[in-house]
Amino acid sequence: MIGCWHMVSFCRRLTLLLALLVAAALPRTAQAVPSFAEQTGQPCAACHVGAFGPQLRQFGRDFKLNAYAASDGKPHFPPIAVSGYASFTRTNSDRPVPPEHGFAANDNPALDQLSLYYAGKIAPRTGAFIQVTYDGVERLLQIDNADIRHAREGELFGQDMVWGVTANNSPTVSDLWNSTPVWGFPYNSSKLALTPFATARIDGELGQRVAGLGAYIMWNDLVYAEAAAYRGLGYDVLNATGTVPVADTDKTRGLIPYWRIAVQRDFGRHYAQIGAYGMSVSVLPGGVNVPGATDWYTDTAIDANYQFVTDLKDVTSDMVSAHVTYIHEDASLKASQALTGARQSNALDTFRADVSYSIGATFTPSIQYFQTNGRSDPLFIPTPNGSPNSSGVIAEVAYVPWGKPDSPIAWGNVRFAAQYVSYFRFNGATNNAAANNALFLSVWWAARF
Repeated sequence: MIGCWHMVSFCRRLTLLLALLVAAALPRTAQAVPSFAEQTGQPCAACHVGAFGPQLRQFGRDFKLNAYAASDGKPHFPPIAVSGYASFTRTNSDRPVPPEHGFAANDNPALDQLSLYYAGKIAPRTGAFIQVTYDGVERLLQIDNADIRHAREGELFGQDMVWGVTANNSPTVSDLWNSTPVWGFPYNSSKLALTPFATARIDGELGQRVAGLGAYIMWNDLVYAEAAAYRGLGYDVLNATGTVPVADTDKTRGLIPYWRIAVQRDFGRHYAQIGAYGMSVSVLPGGVNVPGATDWYTDTAIDANYQFVTDLKDVTSDMVSAHVTYIHEDASLKASQALTGARQSNALDTFRADVSYSIGATFTPSIQYFQTNGRSDPLFIPTPNGSPNSSGVIAEVAYVPWGKPDSPIAWGNVRFAAQYVSYFRFNGATNNAAANNALFLSVWWAARF
């Protein structure tokens, strides 16, 4: 009887999800094409692999490099856009403690987020990507990713260059490639499934909790370099911008330097990039000021990208994309040692590699292997055995019916996806790691006012 009841509950929740998907896909007269596509006069498939962001093709990388300001020269309304996604999450086992805000221990439909963007040109050679999001899981309105930039063209050593400045709120949000943390695969994931604890500071830990200025250059369409400096936002600012949790969370101290270097090259239908990036940050654990001591993190990473297009003249041609990143974090934990007795130092290694094959810019299956390894420390890492080690595979199939030159729908775009996360190790344990495996079904839509 208990099994039957769970099956009935599952079916009811799945039915509710399908209703959300259908409702999100129905046409509405207020919707239009996303603002970047409107501004450039190009379909989504010209910039994005699989005709839906955020995975970029070369045209999309150049558009971002040049400050989101490229235009078809026609008059346009201000580049205001909206997006959102709804989902259904089922894990192998019920969560020990159900999520807040009325969600169940398992089989949860959700309206994950609704976002409003200013995404496009502000003035000649100046543009922005600014996102404000309502998080339907946490029930919060917050400032999300923001990147405001100005770019110019020139010459250096007899070769063309593009240089610019950026003001943004997260290390790597300004990056052109989908191998770095902010824009890496998976491009959306469940907020209701448990995920591994250990994360490097550069790997999203500072997103929306800092603000910074940087400068970048692309020389000869070959060498890219960027340098930036960030400062942590105070608790009052974090509260005002909807970034939580705030109380008793880590505070950063002083400037946070960030650097990036990469080399790229087109070989006809082939494209390749290899690079490195890094950051250093001083942290007060839990916001507690320990006289004469802080925790100091130094993150150093390498990454690579590869793309193969079957037909360069067709934006809907089949396309292979692959991304790899490896992040090494060294941590000097003098403040944590004074507060909790943790080890004085630790290290964390993160590796991710994914590959996708976009078929006609419509169907895009993807798979990723991920792994995090580090030194065990029960006084610093709150996992059952103090180990941060986790690994697994993410498999996804996405379907995007529109966003192509011949699409009958011109007022928006939508992405349907089925994703499965399978763990080999979870927070240091292999026994019962599969209990955290998760099925995630989602529909993601975007439109312009």
